[in-house]
Amino acid sequence: MKQSAAERPDPTPQRKAAIAHGAALAHTGRVQVESIPSFDLDRTIFKTLEGKAARFVVTKRVAKEVHWDAASAQLVQAEYEAARSAHPLPEVSAELLQFLVRECDFDVEHADGSFLDHLYFCFEYSVQHYPGRSPLVMLLHSILGTGTNTFAMRADKIPALRKLIAPADWVQIEAFPSVLRLLYAGSLRQDLRKNLHRADAIASITFHRVIDNEPITLSGEDFWVALNYQLIHLLDFLPVANWSVYQNDPLFILFRDLHDLLGQAGKREAIVDYAATPHPRKLEGEVQGVSAWLTTLIPASVGERMMAKSVTRFSERIGHSLDYKIAWA
Repeated sequence: MKQSAAERPDPTPQRKAAIAHGAALAHTGRVQVESIPSFDLDRTIFKTLEGKAARFVVTKRVAKEVHWDAASAQLVQAEYEAARSAHPLPEVSAELLQFLVRECDFDVEHADGSFLDHLYFCFEYSVQHYPGRSPLVMLLHSILGTGTNTFAMRADKIPALRKLIAPADWVQIEAFPSVLRLLYAGSLRQDLRKNLHRADAIASITFHRVIDNEPITLSGEDFWVALNYQLIHLLDFLPVANWSVYQNDPLFILFRDLHDLLGQAGKREAIVDYAATPHPRKLEGEVQGVSAWLTTLIPASVGERMMAKSVTRFSERIGHSLDYKIAWA
């Protein structure tokens, strides 16, 4: 059944735990993870992915169903309800919701559930753990494109959407897909690491909007805010359990790298606690075939190169430039 953007979905226990604790959490020992038979990658945001090897790897990573033990699920629910009571969700304007329902198509599956499930998780997490910044940005962060060239709306709808959004929110919303791709590509992260000693000296950064390749310029302050929004986004792609086995997953690598980079720069505003788990490299509560196990043995460096090449191809297909320029004060 098609979801309506006007109806808030109930988060998964993994998402509820993240919201309740403000943290990336591994739930090893609390869940059973099973492969989803006859999984259709073409029903997800990864439907545009090309190449048998790439599609195979991604399928093995996302075609999973999680079953929680009853006691853990009940505990997470209680913690989540307490967090919601302390920080109720703000209302989204009726006009904006009507636009999302009438003009946008979110009827596609995500890594865990639907695209709307992901958007509302990011929105709710921001309410709880990114105080002082607008959570609306995270509800709309991918409306102008995902990393795999799926678009919830057409570019000609942008003027109508902008009328419904505060200018400061629009700055972040239109930039989000582009910043995500620049993080995937890798060069931006390398440049930032080389210049951590002058993190406050970024006057601005200019790059190109994904949906139509129009130039965008963010101030240095807005850019660091954008990276905090990215960290919240990446939180939703972490494995539910067995982190020691999936530590070389490219999105897990990207999350860890961005978390560390923001911390070293003194720019991590969003509350996203994370600590590596020291567990040995073995699966608990999850049965995996030989082919799926082999995908977990891909070296981190190879996974990052594959991620960079993939985003480059996606941008080339739609005429989107990954060029950027940082202006230093």
